[in-house]
Amino acid sequence: MRSRADHYLQLLSSVKNRIQRARHRSMLSVSQELLHLYWLIGRDIVLRQGREGWGRSVIDRLSKDLAAEFPGSEGFSATNLSRMRAFYLAYPEAAAISAQVVPKFDEPNLPASVPILPWGHHVVLLFKIKHPEIRRWYAAATIEYGWSRSVLIHQIESRLYERQGQAITNFSATLPSAQSDLAQQALKDPYNFDFLTLRQDAHERDIELALTENIRRFLLELGVGFAFVGNQYHLKVGHNDFYIDLLFYHLKLRCFVIIDLKTDEFKPEYAGKLNFYLSAVDDLLRHPDDASSIGIVLCKSNDRVVAEYALRDMSKPMGVATYLTGAIPEQFKGSLPDIAELEATLSHTTWLEHVSNHSEKGTS
Repeated sequence: MRSRADHYLQLLSSVKNRIQRARHRSMLSVSQELLHLYWLIGRDIVLRQGREGWGRSVIDRLSKDLAAEFPGSEGFSATNLSRMRAFYLAYPEAAAISAQVVPKFDEPNLPASVPILPWGHHVVLLFKIKHPEIRRWYAAATIEYGWSRSVLIHQIESRLYERQGQAITNFSATLPSAQSDLAQQALKDPYNFDFLTLRQDAHERDIELALTENIRRFLLELGVGFAFVGNQYHLKVGHNDFYIDLLFYHLKLRCFVIIDLKTDEFKPEYAGKLNFYLSAVDDLLRHPDDASSIGIVLCKSNDRVVAEYALRDMSKPMGVATYLTGAIPEQFKGSLPDIAELEATLSHTTWLEHVSNHSEKGTS
């Protein structure tokens, strides 16, 4: 029988949850209203410029007049007005806009395609990503995982979109289809460990210790869902002792994830060793409700054909990925829009100025 204290705790928990949900809805509502306002201002500027033939000077003049009308507000700086213009141009699909409706300046709803994110996040997405489909991918990931603006910037600059799901795996042959797809997307190639400062001749143990010392950044690079279990995790198999380099549990996949670190190129025998570890973990650690454990050989480099052959007939789900301890190579670097592209797309120099100075002033 529950005590009065138990009933009170239930009441307290219920009220706290209601307050948190109300605050969340309130924040979403405020963000949506602000985005709608900024989108409409950007639309008005674009339509007037097209209709009247106005150039850049109208934004500077409008900013000064708005500052006089709304003193103390930073949201209407010339920089931020230019961002609003870019915001509208990135999401122009609303109620039909034609020559007949331009003079009316009606107020359509915010396009459904606009992600409801804080304005600062949208500024990052607009000025760091030129391809709409990639921008939508990062926006969706930000909403799903609750990334702060600094985390979003980190993910963009580390080229997460290009690396996600690129590890070589045998998941399609060893996991149910639903879990296979999720597991594939949980891995990437290459992993970016640019936060490590290691000598070129560093051993596996050196890298392992450096990663665990930087566990927060390591987990951020691994991605959402990874929970750290331990390093040099001890397994007793028969009369022998074995030690797993890094052991994790994935909260979405509901399984253990083994990482075997190598400082050289992938070799076929590494898959055999990982297969042994997976069998041991499934037998000794896996709960009946857990899914099959997954293994990753994380090496300095690999030959994709060799890796695919090595994994082909393995019965346990495993993958092969590489890691980088320095700057990301050119093929994984995204490019900001160049000057010609920006001029052709936006026909406005303020965007170019923002790319140059990355000013955050006026993003409120």
